[in-house]
Amino acid sequence: MKFRVTHTTEYGYSQPVALCRNEACLLPRDTVWQQCLRSELQVDPVPADFRERSDFFGNRISHFAVQYPHEKLRVTALNEVVVSPDPQLLTAANQFPWDMVQKQLASERNPKVFSALPFLYDSPLARWSAELEAYARVSFPAGRPLGEATAELMTRIYTDFTYEPGVTTVTTPLVEVMETRRGVCQDFAHLGVACLRSLGLAARYVSGYIETLPPPGQERLVGADASHAWFSVFAPTLGWIDFDPTNNKSLGEQHITVAWGRDFSDVSPLKGVALGGGKHKVKVSVDVARIV
Repeated sequence: MKFRVTHTTEYGYSQPVALCRNEACLLPRDTVWQQCLRSELQVDPVPADFRERSDFFGNRISHFAVQYPHEKLRVTALNEVVVSPDPQLLTAANQFPWDMVQKQLASERNPKVFSALPFLYDSPLARWSAELEAYARVSFPAGRPLGEATAELMTRIYTDFTYEPGVTTVTTPLVEVMETRRGVCQDFAHLGVACLRSLGLAARYVSGYIETLPPPGQERLVGADASHAWFSVFAPTLGWIDFDPTNNKSLGEQHITVAWGRDFSDVSPLKGVALGGGKHKVKVSVDVARIV
């Protein structure tokens, strides 16, 4: 499946910003199931300094600086990608009992396992707790296949928690999410990551987009989509298998991957510092369009 994704962020300031320096994580990465055909980051006002690098996790990070007064900042990412996931990956993950994978991560030290170790431990927004471990263990009895157990955990998050924008922020502690049973995709992705890590499994947070289709008979609303997030679990001989607890589905043709990290703090779409500006307002528009 081929998509065109346009992601625009606009900042409006009550007073001029003298200068700003920013970091964007908005350009999709190539993976075994995804090819980025085109990617461009447009910044208005035109930055005096612009550069791109790969971070520790291989994500594409853009740095830019606007070094003269401005009252608005507009950042637009234009991307075209082809997505072709492996439909047999989840089935293949059922070859391995989850506790065998846990032991491999604890004892083996080959290159694949080494690459997964950063995702095995606590991170700022996905920390262990006894409550999370107890919640996860319901789906992970001894000897159960990894794919089957993780799929059930995904379904339980989908069933037990209510999607409700505005009740959390990306920094809301998971203990609060567990208490209110409400949140958005970032919360549910963090929840899945922390549950898996609490059992000694490697799990990572994935940021990206998902194609949303309009109700039958209605036109698609341009710019009405949003950023998305999900989690993935590691199997030493297979690699990473993705699960979307917000929609209760594994990675499909409609999922577009931008970046991955230990949690949201590693893959924030846009962050930076500004000198001046007073108060500010932010407007975000995302459009995911299928290219026929």
